[in-house]
Amino acid sequence: MATTHRHHVAAGTYHTSKSQPLLLQAYLGTCVGVALYCNTTGIGGLIHLLLPEPVSRSSVTQPEKYASTGIHLLLDSLLALGAHRDTIEATVAGGALVGPLSAQDLALDIGGRTAETALAILASRNIRVVHSETGGFFTCCLSLDMATGQCAIEPAGQRRVTDTAGIPLPDIAEITESMERLQPIPQVALKVMRMIEEQSHSIHQLAGEIRKDQVIAARALGLANSALFAKMRPIESLDHALIFLGEDQLIKLILSAAVQSYFEQSTTGYSLCKGGLYHHAVGCAHVAETLAIETRKVDPRIAYTAGLLHDIGKVVLDQHMAAVYPLFYRQMMEEEVSLLEAEKRLLGIDHTQIGGMLAEKWALPASLVHAVRYHHQPDQQSAHTALAAIVYVADLLLSRFHAGVELERLDTRKLAAHLASIDLRLDHFTDLVDLIPKEVFDSGPDSTRAGKQGEQA
Repeated sequence: MATTHRHHVAAGTYHTSKSQPLLLQAYLGTCVGVALYCNTTGIGGLIHLLLPEPVSRSSVTQPEKYASTGIHLLLDSLLALGAHRDTIEATVAGGALVGPLSAQDLALDIGGRTAETALAILASRNIRVVHSETGGFFTCCLSLDMATGQCAIEPAGQRRVTDTAGIPLPDIAEITESMERLQPIPQVALKVMRMIEEQSHSIHQLAGEIRKDQVIAARALGLANSALFAKMRPIESLDHALIFLGEDQLIKLILSAAVQSYFEQSTTGYSLCKGGLYHHAVGCAHVAETLAIETRKVDPRIAYTAGLLHDIGKVVLDQHMAAVYPLFYRQMMEEEVSLLEAEKRLLGIDHTQIGGMLAEKWALPASLVHAVRYHHQPDQQSAHTALAAIVYVADLLLSRFHAGVELERLDTRKLAAHLASIDLRLDHFTDLVDLIPKEVFDSGPDSTRAGKQGEQA
């Protein structure tokens, strides 16, 4: 019997295939997924859409991101492979209002508009929709089995919630002890953070320091050749990385490599997949950097670092989360409790509080301590309010449009005020979605990157 392989269809991409033991999957929050399958030929494909239509003329460089252009690409690719138009059937999923809900969510309704556009285009191309589950409040996984043509739509991250009676809850002393046991952040990472904060450094001296830490150096080179940083040729040394990628990219490599070990873990606790916390952290770092460049409110390198470290408190709490996960999941998904409230109920402390304590223990710069502590409540006034707001918006964008990585529910009731604090408006939100760097989606965990869109498998 042939082994069934899985292919993660990242946001803003699609994949097509002929009949074979292959499972196409897309994890959908506010995004919309469309699976097409020709019952006559066994040819099919799946597209993962972010937005209903391009937000500007420059957006059309990646047409597969939008329902108005991407579905035509997917359908035409299937027909080019030999699919018969009259026997192609569609399954549509996603477009959720990932809670907690606010009036602003209902006003934006990006997912709802994306789903409506997708369904309208399928109707205009005479494609029959056999199953559609759009809207709702939860992240889901849309899958297409290329061996059978069967589609499934399942809640993401849902595990069997058995009887929760008698589950022992950890106390604050146990959690604090876990924090104390955590290895301190490497000195080379602290030097980089202080160097950025003080705006004075010698990158060549820094490269020399990195070489003294063989673990960080090896991780940095591994990341240099990953989807997040890779160029057309392999990066073989730190000097090569500095010359070929540049100073800012080398700094990001060092920081990402330094925190990698903290976030590496199996599919337990907060992560919905292996490495989920780490991929969310790196993704948030890239989006925060992009927002900092767009708004010009903070140094993009500081924003990157804050995005990378914002959930460091989850590293501490995750050690206790696996045991209470049934209670945690039930409160968040069935009782619609916010993430921070569920943490406080079950663990007596939330990840922003313990993260702030850890950041102070490591003697991180004040800007980073504030961003870690207040990225869920960025209206706390300080000299670093803009940084916390940028991390909040980056975190929110990923929770809605890069689903299936970790369990998160951000409060959006003050979204308009948080955006205003960095000179953005609510009607800019769609533009912000469009700013999410492509590499954030391409580098997701458990992804097998096809050589190109529409590749014949």
